[in-house]
Amino acid sequence: MKQTLFETRWLRVLRIGHWDFVQRPNADAAVGVLAITPEREVVLVEQFRIPLQRPTIEVPAGLVGDEEEHRGESLATTAQRELLEETGYSAGTVEPLLSSPTSAGMTSETTHLFLARDLVRTGPGGGIDNEDIRVHLVPLDSVREWLREAEARGAAVDLKIHAALWAAGL
Repeated sequence: MKQTLFETRWLRVLRIGHWDFVQRPNADAAVGVLAITPEREVVLVEQFRIPLQRPTIEVPAGLVGDEEEHRGESLATTAQRELLEETGYSAGTVEPLLSSPTSAGMTSETTHLFLARDLVRTGPGGGIDNEDIRVHLVPLDSVREWLREAEARGAAVDLKIHAALWAAGL
């Protein structure tokens, strides 16, 4: 039997048997986008993440259908929209790479990773509303070294970057 322990607009804490976990009341999926420019640069984003209390390097990402105007949106459309909102890049092609539980012991959410190519800068990026996103263009050939340097300066590096690079054969 599922029991709701606590709920806010953005998070619900549930218990089934002896297991407590979280769920989003407004979305059960997220997308992440490995975006590669024509110059073979990886488009990464950096933002301060409150739970970690430090900046985090990530692939552009977002929740699927979490806002009323985006309910029913396909995974690929969400990936394209999030890429544009966060980085200012529009993708000519977006293809699925892999889908996986985000954190199977913690949440019911699934993350769907996509590869975006044929990028064109068409907007300012930086996110929407209260997001404060910094965009990094990192040469693909030196992305692992760049990520190690980011960690050395105190940033957290999201594992979806590595998963997406692996899934894309890069």
